[in-house]
Amino acid sequence: MTVETPGTQAPVQPADTRQVIRPYGDTTGDGMVQMSFTLPIPAGKRADAAALQLAGKMGLDPASVVHAKPMGPDFTFFIVYGRVGHLIDYASIPVPEERAYPLLSSQEVNLAIRGALNRRLVVVGACIGTDAHTVGIDAILNVKGFAGEKGLEYYREIQVVNMGAQVTVEELVERAKAENADAVLVSQVVTQKNAHLHNTKQTAAAFHAEYPTAVAAGMGRPLLVVGGPRFDTVTEEDLGVDRIFGKGTTPAEVASYLVHALLPGEAVREARQADDDEGEDGR
Repeated sequence: MTVETPGTQAPVQPADTRQVIRPYGDTTGDGMVQMSFTLPIPAGKRADAAALQLAGKMGLDPASVVHAKPMGPDFTFFIVYGRVGHLIDYASIPVPEERAYPLLSSQEVNLAIRGALNRRLVVVGACIGTDAHTVGIDAILNVKGFAGEKGLEYYREIQVVNMGAQVTVEELVERAKAENADAVLVSQVVTQKNAHLHNTKQTAAAFHAEYPTAVAAGMGRPLLVVGGPRFDTVTEEDLGVDRIFGKGTTPAEVASYLVHALLPGEAVREARQADDDEGEDGR
């Protein structure tokens, strides 16, 4: 039996601030997930059993093979559906940092460059190594752009040199020097055996070697920017570049970053103010 001293209260228990969630498949909170993988074995019932054993070891219980397709005589692609017992406390996940620079309109970008440089900002872009996929670099550079936004070719004050695919590091460095580039954009879509990481490190090393007296990006050497779908496990410091952009990046984000990284902040503030004033005059 607990006796409380008159005038005292039991300590207040802290509120439960957790936000526990689990995967959703057929009904809310059922924990069902779908995953795909390839095993180096011929398709068949024995292969299905191997896929289910792997799924079980990964925590899916029960699990079922909902799709199995041969990939040549010695490989099989699987899609497995099953339940996991894992929970996530969503409230404990920190909110990602916001963009460190404002997202600018094309008019603001043009005004900032014209005001700060009194010339066009030169951007050289390429897919390097054996990567023949230009979809990424074209989405950022070509005037047709991506996600409803026009590419950097659309910006009057940006001069774009798109070298295309399968460009060697030596060719990229040489062209960047010849064009007196302010920024170099490298797209890497092919990621087998971490080729994108090796190629990017090689590129960064080549540029740092070519500009040994450079103080920083824009101060003796071009700004080095790399983009692609699988750079989320590394940092700029790991690769020796100034900026990494991941999947879903739009031309406006890249243009805004170039202005933020290469131009003085005062030029950006003046460009935004001038754009605001012009908008008010037009109303």
